Amino acid sequence: MSTFVVGDVHGRRAQLRHLLSLLPRDAGRDALVLLGDLIDRGEDIPGTVADVLKLLNDSPAGGVVVLRGNHEQMLLDFLDEGAWLWLHPAVGSAETFGQYTGGPLTEELRSWWEEAQRRTRDSLPPEHLEFFRSLPLFYEDEHAFYVHAGLDGEKHPCETDARHLLWSRNPDFYKHYHGKPCVFGHTPTPLLPLLGRLGRHGIYVSHSAIGIDTGYDHASPLTCLQLPEFNLYQTFADGHTAQFHMTNFIPEPFRAFRRDGAKAEQ
Repeated sequence: MSTFVVGDVHGRRAQLRHLLSLLPRDAGRDALVLLGDLIDRGEDIPGTVADVLKLLNDSPAGGVVVLRGNHEQMLLDFLDEGAWLWLHPAVGSAETFGQYTGGPLTEELRSWWEEAQRRTRDSLPPEHLEFFRSLPLFYEDEHAFYVHAGLDGEKHPCETDARHLLWSRNPDFYKHYHGKPCVFGHTPTPLLPLLGRLGRHGIYVSHSAIGIDTGYDHASPLTCLQLPEFNLYQTFADGHTAQFHMTNFIPEPFRAFRRDGAKAEQ
C-alpha cells in the first residue's frame, strides 16, 4: 500500500486536478493525504474545497485524509472569535473573501471586521464550514507522521500542542529530527535550510523530516510525494508536469524498507 501526500494547495484547483490525474493511485488500496491550507491566495478556492469534499465523499472510509492548516485555523478563529489575523493582507484572505462573497475585501472592511465576519459567515456554504471544523491536526500510518507544520522534538503528534502542529517553524526540527519520518508543509521549501534541498527536486529531506510545500508563485509546483517509493509528482501553473524517482537522500526507515523488500524478492 502506498500513501500519496500533497503539499499546501492554496486554491490552485486546476493544478490539484492535474496533479491527482497523474497519480498511479489505487483508490481502494492507497491513501491520499492533503497537508492542509486548501484556502487563501489561489484562483478558485470554493472550487478547490468542493473538489476535495467530493473526493472525500466518493472514497472508501480512510482513503482520503485532509489535515487542517493554519489558514483554515485563521479563518475559523476569525469567524468564531473575531481574531483579526485572517484579514491581514499577507494571508491571502482577500481571494477567499472575494470568491465566496462576490465582493472585495476593502480596507474599510478590514477595519470594520464585524461586517467582514458577517459577510464571510453568510457566504460560506454550511458544508464547507463544517468541513473546516472537522479537519484533524495529524495523521499517522505505517510509513510516517503527517502534519501541517512540524513536530515538537520527538513528541508524538497526539502529545504535541495544536498551535505547534499548525504554526511551528523550528530550525531544530528541520535540521535534527530523527524520529519516525514526518512529512510536513506550511514552510515553503525555498525557505528551509539549503543542505536539505540540494538534489531533492524542490522538496526538503533532512534525516527524518520531509518538507513538501514547494511554494506559491507562478513558477512553483504543487507537489505530491508517494511513500514508501519516494516518487515525486509535480504540476505547474503553465500546465507542464514533472516526475522523479528519488534514489538519494532517502531517510533510513525507507532505505530499510527497500532493503527488506529486495531480500523478500530473492
